[in-house]
Amino acid sequence: MSTPLRILIVADTLDVDASSGAKTSLALVESLLACGYDLKILHYSRKEIQIKNAATVAIKEKRTSIYYLLSKTQLLIKRTLGISLHKKTEARRGFSYAHTYDVASIKEALDKEKPEAYDWVLALSYAGSFRAHMALAISPSWHDKFIAYIHDPYPQHSYPRPYDWVEPGHQFKRKFFLKISESATYMMYPSQYLGDWMESYYHNAKGKAIVIPHQIPDISVGEQTPEFFDATRFNILHAGSMMSARNPMALANAFCELALENSDFGKDASLIFLGTRSIFHEALEDLSKEHATIYVHPDYMNFDSVLSMQYKTSINVVLEAKGPFSPFLPGKVPHCIKADTPILLLSPYKSETKRLLGKSYPYWAEIDDVPTIKNHLREIYTHWKSKKGQLTLEVEDVDTLLYYFSPAYVADQFNALS
Repeated sequence: MSTPLRILIVADTLDVDASSGAKTSLALVESLLACGYDLKILHYSRKEIQIKNAATVAIKEKRTSIYYLLSKTQLLIKRTLGISLHKKTEARRGFSYAHTYDVASIKEALDKEKPEAYDWVLALSYAGSFRAHMALAISPSWHDKFIAYIHDPYPQHSYPRPYDWVEPGHQFKRKFFLKISESATYMMYPSQYLGDWMESYYHNAKGKAIVIPHQIPDISVGEQTPEFFDATRFNILHAGSMMSARNPMALANAFCELALENSDFGKDASLIFLGTRSIFHEALEDLSKEHATIYVHPDYMNFDSVLSMQYKTSINVVLEAKGPFSPFLPGKVPHCIKADTPILLLSPYKSETKRLLGKSYPYWAEIDDVPTIKNHLREIYTHWKSKKGQLTLEVEDVDTLLYYFSPAYVADQFNALS
C-alpha cells in the first residue's frame, strides 16, 4: 500500500461563522481527508477548531510586532475620534498594519514546520485576505511544494466588468500577486475560467493551474426548515449575497407578472430571498408588501438552515452580475447540483456555471431578461404541477457532474501532481 500524501494546510480562517470563504475552505479540507491524505492544519481563526482525523493548530497572534501596536493605535483613533486611517495606510504601503502582523504571526507558525516532512503545502484564504499566501511567498524553503488556492480575481481591479473596484495600494497588491505566481509550484482555482482569466493577468502562472471546484460539505441536512418556508409550495429560492452588481429585480418582476397572469401560480408559488442586506433589499421589501408570496429575510441565516432549504426547494436561483463574462463558481452551486432540483441560472452567456451545466441546459437567461425568466418559471411550474412536486436537475450527465464535485475527483487531481 502506498504512503498517503502528507499535506500541510495553512488557512487564514476555518471559522464558518466568521466568513463564507471559510465554508469552502472547510469543505475542501473534508474532501482531502476523504481522499485518505494525512493532513496537518495551521489556521488563523482566532479560536480553537477541531477537525476529525486532522491535526489542527490555532496560530497565535504575534503581539510583540510593531505593526500590532500601529494597528491597535489606528483602531483606537477610529473609535475615539471617528477618524479612519485605513485607506491612507493601504494607499501608501499596500496592506494594513493588521495584515502585516497577521502575516508575521502565520509565518512564525510556519517556520516551526519542516518542509521535508510534507509532500505539499496548501494556502487557503477568504475574500481579499491572502495572508497565508503571503507567509508562504516570503518563505523560499516551501516554494517547491507551494500550492496557492486562488478563489477570486486579485487584486479587485482584476475583476471583469461590470465590477469596477480599485483598491487603495492596488499597485502593491499586484506586485505581491506576481510574487505568488512566481513562487507557487501550482495555482489552484475553483473554476476553469478563473484560471484562464488570472493567467491573462499573470503570465508567470501559466502552466501551473489545477482546477478543484468548491466541494459539497459532508453534513446531514436536517428535516427542520424555518416557519416561513413551506416545502409543499412551489418555492423559488435565492440564497446568498447580491452585492451591487447582482440585480434581482428582473427575477422579482417576472415572478410578479406571472403571478398576475396565472392565478394557480400566484396561489402556489413563493419567491424567497436569503442573505445579508444589499442595495436591492428596500425595493424587494416594497414588492413583498404588494405580493405576500415574496419573502425577503431580514438578515444572515445560519448555514445549516439555508442548506436544508436549498435541498427542499423547487428551484434554486444562481444570480450573477450582468456582463460579458463570469469566471466565478458561486460556492452554493455544488449544493444546488446535489439537491437535484432545477437551477434557474441568471448569468452571462459565458459563465463557469453555464459551462458546467452544459450547452443544452434549458433554464438559463441573462439577468435582466424578464420574458425569458418568466417563460422558465412557467415551464418549471407546469412540470411541478404535472409531476406532483417531483422535479430533477435536467443536465446531460449528472453522474459526471457529481464526480467533478467529489473527493474522488480531488484525489485524481492531487495524485497526478509531480
